[in-house]
Amino acid sequence: MIVRERKTGTGEEKTRDKILGAAGDVFAEQGFEGATIRAITDRAGVNVAAVNYHFRDKAELYARVVQDACSIRSAWRDVMANMPNDPRERLRALIHQFVQRLLDPSQPAWKGRLIIRELADPTKALDELVEKNIRPFRDEFLLPTLRELTEDCCTPKQLGYISASVMGQCLYYVMCRPIITRLKPEFMKGDLDINEIAAHISGFSLAAIAELKRRAKRS
Repeated sequence: MIVRERKTGTGEEKTRDKILGAAGDVFAEQGFEGATIRAITDRAGVNVAAVNYHFRDKAELYARVVQDACSIRSAWRDVMANMPNDPRERLRALIHQFVQRLLDPSQPAWKGRLIIRELADPTKALDELVEKNIRPFRDEFLLPTLRELTEDCCTPKQLGYISASVMGQCLYYVMCRPIITRLKPEFMKGDLDINEIAAHISGFSLAAIAELKRRAKRS
C-alpha cells in the first residue's frame, strides 16, 4: 500500500483526515461495495481530486480506514512496557486495553460499526488488519503471557484455544452489540461498564486457567 507522507499541521493533513472520517461513516453504513467515492467526497466536502491525491483508489482508502478503526499495536506495546512481571496483572492490562479500544465511547460510532461489518463480510483489508494488529497481539503479547500463566503445562494447541477464548470474550461485545443493546440497552454506557467488562473477562479467564493447571497437575 502506498500512503503519502503526512505533513503535520498542514491543510493537506486536515483534508486527509476529513476524507478518512467521512469514508469511515460511508463505509460503515454502506459497506465497501456499496460505498462510492462521490458519496465520500460529498460528505467530506472535498473534490474527487483530493481523494486521488491522498489515496490510490477506493480499496486503499478502505484499507486505511479499517486500520485506523482497529489499530492498537502501539498501545499494547505501551501497556507491556509498563507492566510488572506478574503475568496475571499483565493479562488484566492486555484485556482492559483491548476492551477499551473496542468499546471506547470517545471514538466515532462508525468505528464499531465498521469492525462489525468487516468481520461479518471480510474484504482484503481484513488480511492486513490481522497481520498488523490481531496476530501481533496474540503472538507477541497474549500467548507469551498465557504460556507463563499456565507454567508450560499446556500444548501449543491448548494455548491456542485459551487465546481464542480470551479474544472471543472481548470481541463478543463488538460482534453482538446490536443484540446486547436490545436485550439490555443500559448495559454498555460509559467507562464504568468497560472496566466491569474487562474485569469480568479477566477474572473468568484467570479462573479457567487456574482450573486447567489444576487438572494438568493431577493427570
